[in-house]
Amino acid sequence: MTKQKPNLRSLPSVDLLISCLSASVQITATHSLLVQISREVLATVRNDVLQGNSVPNVDAIALKVEEKLSLLRDAKPRRLINGSGVLIQTNIGRSPLSERAKIAMWEASSYSELEYDLERGSRGSRLDQTRELLSTLTGAEDCLVVNNNASALFTLLSVFANGKEVLVSRGEAVEIGGGVRIPDILEQSNAQIIEVGTTNRTYVDDYAKAINEENTAAILRIHQSNFKIVGFTAKPKLSELSNLSKNANILLLDDLGSGCLLETEKFGLPHEPTIKESLDAGVDLAFFSGDKLIGGPQSGIIVGKKDLIKVLREHPLARALRLDKTATAALNATLLSYVEQLAEEEIPIWKMISLKPEQLQAKASRWASIIGTQATLVNSQTMIGGGALPDIGLPTWCVAIKSTNGAEKLTSAFRSFTVPIITRIENDLVLIDPRTIDDNDDEILCKAFTELLK
Repeated sequence: MTKQKPNLRSLPSVDLLISCLSASVQITATHSLLVQISREVLATVRNDVLQGNSVPNVDAIALKVEEKLSLLRDAKPRRLINGSGVLIQTNIGRSPLSERAKIAMWEASSYSELEYDLERGSRGSRLDQTRELLSTLTGAEDCLVVNNNASALFTLLSVFANGKEVLVSRGEAVEIGGGVRIPDILEQSNAQIIEVGTTNRTYVDDYAKAINEENTAAILRIHQSNFKIVGFTAKPKLSELSNLSKNANILLLDDLGSGCLLETEKFGLPHEPTIKESLDAGVDLAFFSGDKLIGGPQSGIIVGKKDLIKVLREHPLARALRLDKTATAALNATLLSYVEQLAEEEIPIWKMISLKPEQLQAKASRWASIIGTQATLVNSQTMIGGGALPDIGLPTWCVAIKSTNGAEKLTSAFRSFTVPIITRIENDLVLIDPRTIDDNDDEILCKAFTELLK
């Protein structure tokens, strides 16, 4: 039996398809854009029909055109409200910026003195203020800033360990976010990873025995990021590695992961190594993220010895991976909050960490009173997230909502609200953590309660 050929003639013309679009779309979009999108959608539909699918009617095809046009024209990423209970969440933009940083980005978005010395009327350096701020905060001699911490690692290895060996503890050869593995970064930079010690115990002698006088370029200590090893463990102090590296005339590089400029114990958290501690211990170059616990824009910051930073700055990678003007402005504004000792008042990540359980309970109780009998209060934990302080949480109070339509449908409804709201599900209850929700968003959240929980 002969297979019947698909009737492609029944597909609408481009002009007919455009005429079937809603009036608002026809008015707000240019004719040339509508023609382009219509042709692309028709090509997709034609291919589907050739694959054996039925021919959709013209209204269905017009809807596909409008959906694609909406996807193109809607500004992304959209702002959302984070009620998930994870402070630093990569998928939703990690740490929010401070108001000071936002203003600085706006100022820099026009013409700016990015690399212009106003006093001399000639070319300047975009990192002059960053260098002074980091020097004040950490004692660093100099700095280089690139677009993220993985880039910082890649740059360091490409410049100082190209074709040479780098010693890494076996327990630190980790995989970080997005499936990126430290050994893969070393391989791409043409550095050869030499694993030393065991997964749970590494001693300074393990590093010493692995040093090849002719081919070892550096010892690399890596933040374990999203996991921790407990129990029967051992690792050398940075000061011990510093003495070893200096005696062997090789570099000591310290990946501090999220980076930290405040003493975390003050907030009831375990100690997170600070940048100053790393440099004071004798590290040649330390590097870390500018977002996450720092609370600035996504960036990778390298600090340390002036002569080594000079070599990095003159390498082509420094220009290829540098920050743009708005991110540079936001970073400087964020660092200035630390210099002025205003981080806890100005930087959102530290404002949220600083909140007390009783403050959170009061906010959650007010939400519960608005929601009614569907809501209860539960003790929970706000997780730090973002590879910072793995498996560590802060005590909080969440409002827990029991939905008659099921938790999945309610979380989906919150995500589809005018301003999307991110929640989490535990024991078939929808939980919203007040720690990660700004007071300015309270009105939007309460509106969502009244509209979605009728």
